[in-house]
Amino acid sequence: MLQLKRFTAADGEQAYAFLQAFAPDENGFMNPYRGCPKDQFLTQELPQILAHAEGKMLKENHVPETWFFLWDDDQMVGLFRIRHYLTEALAQGAGHVGYGIHPAYRGQGYATRGLALAVKEATKLIREEEVYLSCHKDNPASLRVQLKNQARIDHEDDVEFYTRIPLPERNG
Repeated sequence: MLQLKRFTAADGEQAYAFLQAFAPDENGFMNPYRGCPKDQFLTQELPQILAHAEGKMLKENHVPETWFFLWDDDQMVGLFRIRHYLTEALAQGAGHVGYGIHPAYRGQGYATRGLALAVKEATKLIREEEVYLSCHKDNPASLRVQLKNQARIDHEDDVEFYTRIPLPERNG
């Protein structure tokens, strides 16, 4: 069963292994944890990631960000990071959501289904009426994922497309 679950300390070991499969920068998906010693990840980095979701221990000019892993039964197949609001730089760049699918699971529809689930989670976390995303122009698969999730291309530059996905009406 496919589900998007908020990252918890209990997922630390699997998350560490998952992150080792990604380059430090893969099509704009930033991964500073590649090559990080496992003990350091579990004792120092993981608590910071969890604190960031609560708006704690943030670096200057950073915003709260919650990590969600996409699970297919007991397999961690994707990571979706949702930023709770946008700074000027995020509004002109990376946007609300960054995501990556484990290399072993790419091309199987996980990104499309995972992004749909992430947009639902975003309605609970973000202030804006649209989810802002970006993707490198040399990553057409990511653009297709966004378009399949009702994104529209808002603008582009030499390197990236910038898309927007309207959020459903919010109650109360």
